[in-house]
Amino acid sequence: MSINKIIFTGSAEGTRSSHNQIAGFVDFYHIDMNQFEPSDISAYSSFEDFFIRKHTKSSRPIHEHDNPAKAICVADSRLVVYESISQSKAIWIKGKHFTIENLMQDKQAAQGFADGSIASFRLSPHDYHRYHSPIEGVVTGFNNIGGDYYNVDPYALASHVDILTRNHRQWVSFDTKDFGQVLFVAIGATDVGTVAIHEKWQKAGAKIGKGEELGIFQFGGSSIVVVFEKGRITFDEDLLSMSKRAIAVDVDVGMSLGKATTTAGK
Repeated sequence: MSINKIIFTGSAEGTRSSHNQIAGFVDFYHIDMNQFEPSDISAYSSFEDFFIRKHTKSSRPIHEHDNPAKAICVADSRLVVYESISQSKAIWIKGKHFTIENLMQDKQAAQGFADGSIASFRLSPHDYHRYHSPIEGVVTGFNNIGGDYYNVDPYALASHVDILTRNHRQWVSFDTKDFGQVLFVAIGATDVGTVAIHEKWQKAGAKIGKGEELGIFQFGGSSIVVVFEKGRITFDEDLLSMSKRAIAVDVDVGMSLGKATTTAGK
């Protein structure tokens, strides 16, 4: 995907005339606009405006909102989870040089996530393209890493091209009471013109709540990787079972992802 095509696509979708694309897009993908605000497509000034539409407050409840020991799904997406990086590479991510260090481009920051547990969320163009924090915690680091915009579908991830560590991405790390260090990586893909973790979460010391909006994507498919320290999360069994068979599960923002192992008895 060339940068010229991305820029052209982003520019075109930001024009008022692009508003005419919205009705056909909603019909083709059977999007329930009652889940969004505004629900009337005429209220969106452009396709870009529509693409980053917001959910209504009631459409995506947060699983056990007041329990910080329960992590949640960060996006409307297709999800696979693995108990270790090595397991994910054996089943799902086939890039020859995929490591957390290469993903973060920060050797020191990556050390705490060595062979950690990983959740991989893949968003399609018709999905809600705002993403949310899986936990409550305090920001410890941020980085913006330029790169390509390769497709992130399962066929691409199963190739030996290091897509996740070559695409444009932003990451933010958190310190949490129940899960230890947690890494959140937003990765651009086909036709994505913006990968944007909100500025307030780019500053060390900022406190975020579980389910708070963390950032947005624009103009296409995209991917998110969330990494937990080794042994600090027990993913939900239904997610683990399907992932071991290389089957991604449809999830919504706020659904249960797993629980902190330190409070497994609660």
